[in-house]
Amino acid sequence: MTSAQHNPTRVAVPRIAVPAWAWALAMLALFALYLVAQDNGAVLASAGDVAHEFFHDARHSLGMPCH
Repeated sequence: MTSAQHNPTRVAVPRIAVPAWAWALAMLALFALYLVAQDNGAVLASAGDVAHEFFHDARHSLGMPCH
């Protein structure tokens, strides 16, 4: 027997094509999560209290400590 007969048959794994817009949307979502996680009022101070409170409540809903 040759060594080729001892190799198991290989199964071809299908590749999934991910469109470019999906990668862009994923990056935008990660950036939004970064803003929610890192904002302590310095980034959104000029936007007013409404934006700060929105991000503050979002941090609490994600379980991130902020106090």
